[in-house]
Formats: sequence, C-alpha cells, structure tokens
Amino acid sequence: MARPTERTVVPGAERANRTERADAQRNREAVLAAADALFAASSSPHSVSMDDIAAAAGVGKGTLFRRFGDRAGLIAAVITSRLEPLQRTVREVQEATGCAPRQRVLSLLDTSLTFKIENRNLMAAAEDAGLSSPYQAQHYGWWHETLRAALDRVPGVHDPDFTAHALLATIRADLVAHLIDEQKMSPEGLRSALAAHVDNVLGG
Repeated sequence: MARPTERTVVPGAERANRTERADAQRNREAVLAAADALFAASSSPHSVSMDDIAAAAGVGKGTLFRRFGDRAGLIAAVITSRLEPLQRTVREVQEATGCAPRQRVLSLLDTSLTFKIENRNLMAAAEDAGLSSPYQAQHYGWWHETLRAALDRVPGVHDPDFTAHALLATIRADLVAHLIDEQKMSPEGLRSALAAHVDNVLGG
C-alpha cells in the first residue's frame, strides 16, 4: 500500500515567503505614494517619468513594470488608491438616513466633480497614458451604479440608467480641466453650475 505523499517543508521557507510578500507590499505602497506626490506637485503630468517615480520610491524601474505592467497601469493604480477612501465615505453618506433622494444625487455628483477638480493633473496623465475612455475604468462603473440607484428613487426620472450616464458626462475630467484651466472658471462657479444643471435635469 502506497504511503501518502508528504510535503517537504524547508526550514525558514514559510518565513521567507512572508517576508517577501511584506517587502512587495511595502514597495507597492512606496511606489503609489511617490507617484501620487509627483503628479500632485507637477504642473505638467507629462513631465513625470517612470524613472522619476522609481527614484522617488527607492526601487528599480523594473519593479514598477513588474508590479503595474506599464505607465497606464501605474496611473490607474494611483487613481484607485485615491478613490478608495472617497468611495467609502460616499457609501457611508448614502447609507445614512435623512438624506432626500434629490440631495443624494447632487451630493454624489458634487463629490465626483470635486475629486476631478483636485486631481486634474492625475486625470490628464491617465488620458495621456491611453486611459482616455472613462467608460472602461472600474471606478466609472461604480459611480454610474451608485448614481443610478440614487436616481431610481427620484420621482419623475423615467430612465435612471441613461440619466446617470448623461449626468456623469457633464463632469468628464477633460471637460473639467478645460473649464478650470482654459476658461478660468472657478471651482466654486463650476460646482454651482453643476447644481443648477442637476435641478434642470430633475425638474427643479
């Protein structure tokens, strides 16, 4: 009768694997933090290179490509890291009681608009890296579904799915950058214009 195959355990191997995973996680966090800081400080996102990010993070450029694939993948990861705490806050607010459906819609759009105003350089870098279509981004799907659910509770909105797409189109990152940087519209003025537009769309 054959004996069950026993797995050979190399002394210290499990500990080495844990150390390697911890090092990889630290490297990832260092790269994201370095990229985030460089894009935030740069007046032109095109001037931030993978070499710059690797040097600021204290890792080799090969680490960036192994972890993120390419510049587009790295930028997408930075955007995700910035959005995660914001999305948690949005979920908490949306789940809170006492918020009228129309106000939920405006709050969602205003939050997304504010994020795009504050992260224009990063969004421009995403477009330059080939991430110009917002509809392919994972975070777009999250915003759309959350907004659609809020619109579904607003009386008189006959097609919440399309309306959510249409409202999100009014705050595309490229449009926000054009209005703020080229047309010199103030962030407060843009937020006010969005609120008025939402009222028009919802029959306010």
